[in-house]
Amino acid sequence: MNISEAARQSGLSSKTIRYYEEIGLVAPARRGDNGYRQYEQRAVEELQFLARARDVGFDLDECRQLLDLHRDSGRQSRHARELVLEKSNQLQQRIERLLAMREVLQDMASRC
Repeated sequence: MNISEAARQSGLSSKTIRYYEEIGLVAPARRGDNGYRQYEQRAVEELQFLARARDVGFDLDECRQLLDLHRDSGRQSRHARELVLEKSNQLQQRIERLLAMREVLQDMASRC
């Protein structure tokens, strides 16, 4: 599929996808005979993962770590597990802070 379709399916912009390729976060797409980028489904799945990870606040280095773990079938299970649990804990803490902020905002709204 072309970059516009990959962008639509992943929820990222074409510009973001090209940037992720430029910095080596994702592998460059193969080029068709016409010179246009062509994306496989696996690449789109990685882009979808990146969109979700960025949306919940993971920075690019954290995304790179998580993608590297996902791609490395020979990874050490203990190291991978520790890193994933750490990210999960960070996400849980963020959820708790967001819920607390929502409560404050709802309280403010009820007083208006």
